[in-house]
Amino acid sequence: MSHASGVNPSLIEQWIIKNLDEGAIESELRSLGHDSGSIEERLKAFKKTKHNKRLTNGFLCLGIGAFLGFIGCILTISNISPGFFNWSLYGLTSLGIVFICLGLYYVLE
Repeated sequence: MSHASGVNPSLIEQWIIKNLDEGAIESELRSLGHDSGSIEERLKAFKKTKHNKRLTNGFLCLGIGAFLGFIGCILTISNISPGFFNWSLYGLTSLGIVFICLGLYYVLE
């Protein structure tokens, strides 16, 4: 991931860990004596990093949900035993749908 010149990636990671919003970051940068152009550049890099982390988590959840849904489908079709049929049909498939909905929430928001 490339960052704009002059932006410290470790500082952005600290802001994300502290869960600071844009106003708090802007006031912190103003107190450190940064000009408005520098503040805008750092806020843009912060937003981009935060958005990329959210997308990564979303696609990870989508992948897990798709895998669970596929495994649930295969186990349901194979019909190993009647008790296992219900567990795979309703359990794994429902869990896969939950993960897919969570992933879509992260990606599309």
